[in-house]
Amino acid sequence: MKKSIANFLIGAALLASASVFAGTPVTKDGVTTINLDQYGGYFAAKETLADLKPGKYRFVVANKTKKVVGFQIQEFTSHQPLDMFPLEPGQTKTSEVNITENGFRFRCPINPTPWYDVENVKAK
Repeated sequence: MKKSIANFLIGAALLASASVFAGTPVTKDGVTTINLDQYGGYFAAKETLADLKPGKYRFVVANKTKKVVGFQIQEFTSHQPLDMFPLEPGQTKTSEVNITENGFRFRCPINPTPWYDVENVKAK
């Protein structure tokens, strides 16, 4: 009986931990998609933001709050604006931008979140 309970707990812990790992971004027709869910004060990425390559990216941003939020994305080094828009509660919007080896950063300018800095963009 104790062994069954221990096995159940280990299995449950493994399933729970597997759900927190982000997936690999999918590239289709030369565009890589990153899904971002925005909650009260933070973003959650469904795909990993590690080891990205320069190129065209589609950011699919979903507002998971009950208030208006926003999405702002900039080139990392120069802070040149790449895109910015508001999202109504429950709304999802898409942004397509070109990302260089300089990387990028994003945040919510309406419900201020810290900048999410992604500097690890490298050519092959």
